[in-house]
Amino acid sequence: MTNNDTILYEDNHLLALNKPAGWLVQGDSTGDPTLTDWGKAYLKEKYAKPGAVFLHPVHRIDRPVSGLVLFARTDKALGRLTTLFRERKVTKTYLALTLHAPKAPAGKLRHFLVKDEKRNVVTALSRPAANAKEAILLYEYMGRAGACHLLRIHPLTGRPHQIRVQLAAMGCPILGDLKYGAPEPLPDASIGLHSFSLALEHPVKQEALEIHAPMPHVAWWNAAENLE
Repeated sequence: MTNNDTILYEDNHLLALNKPAGWLVQGDSTGDPTLTDWGKAYLKEKYAKPGAVFLHPVHRIDRPVSGLVLFARTDKALGRLTTLFRERKVTKTYLALTLHAPKAPAGKLRHFLVKDEKRNVVTALSRPAANAKEAILLYEYMGRAGACHLLRIHPLTGRPHQIRVQLAAMGCPILGDLKYGAPEPLPDASIGLHSFSLALEHPVKQEALEIHAPMPHVAWWNAAENLE
């Protein structure tokens, strides 16, 4: 990773990074490198900061997903951003490459998701059930992208694996997503899902802020560049 490719936005309060597919946002039992660690090392070197560097992600994307992750650099920013996300005052946009086109060119999906923690798999139900959490997203069909189809996604809730399982439930599994219906993996073990943009009010400056993450430079995303 290089600074030019990775840093999407930076000021005294926020840092937005473009996560490569395969990277963790935060650490887990594997001990593999994380985007948070990379960000802390970058800030420590750039500003010659002594001691620990404060940097905290305010949302997460799955390991095989690429794209925008927003971090808070201060306690004040973290608290206010957490509130904005919780109150659904952040517009999140994803791009998805799916194996099939949806029946309708645009629509709203509403499911109730149940997560199997041991298997790390989510099931989408059409009706409320015990321990199920409501998940809502809007989608728009953008066109054919090579052998796939490009969808623009606006999740209104932030559930684990939400976009992946809801699109699969619609009959549109995501490219390379073996966990939710794709027949084969991609060469780099990524999936065709990209965190594309966030639009929100800056937590300190109180100005409108919109940040975009360019698509990965790989063949399956290159086919979608003219559609976005």
